[in-house]
Amino acid sequence: MDITTAIANERRELAAMLGSLEPAQWDAPTLCAGWRVREVAAHMSMGFRYSLPRMVLELIKARGDINRMADRQARQEAVTLSTAELVSAIRDNAGHPWKPPVGGITAALGHDVIHGLDITVALGIDRRVPEDRVRVLLEHVTPRTLKFFGADLDGVELRADDLDWSFGTGTPLTGTAQDLLLVAYGRKLPPGHLHGTARDRYIAA
Repeated sequence: MDITTAIANERRELAAMLGSLEPAQWDAPTLCAGWRVREVAAHMSMGFRYSLPRMVLELIKARGDINRMADRQARQEAVTLSTAELVSAIRDNAGHPWKPPVGGITAALGHDVIHGLDITVALGIDRRVPEDRVRVLLEHVTPRTLKFFGADLDGVELRADDLDWSFGTGTPLTGTAQDLLLVAYGRKLPPGHLHGTARDRYIAA
């Protein structure tokens, strides 16, 4: 799969999805704790809108804490940017070469896919990410991924029920591949997405 093309397609599809939302949905919570759809969309487009010098400046303001910086900027821009501007920032930058500080181009795809799912799963929108994109990300799930995103899979095996993939050892936790990908990225999901005796550990309160 051409990951660059996959990223561009993912961004266009997400922009179309965001453009179809009702005003109230923009203020609905997502799987990103404390962020509404507005904050997630602002965060997704930050890398397109910030020059490297500005990124460094904002990081200095946040005393080197990239998570603090991302949270502060997302909250600020959720207020200052309209929903149309947020949609445009994602759609018009479908081919932008931005990549996260670590992980390269695959991490860029993961950034778009996971944050898109943060929105659609929380809103109950039945969007299935194309299988080839999900498979690429599943192939890059490692213990380092779990540690980085704070996912606790101690004693649990992730086992997809819609394609041939599993990860870890222990009590099976089953669900669609994209839902299990969210678990690997430290998310908790609404009830009904996951199955197995360990499922309550990964359900949003």
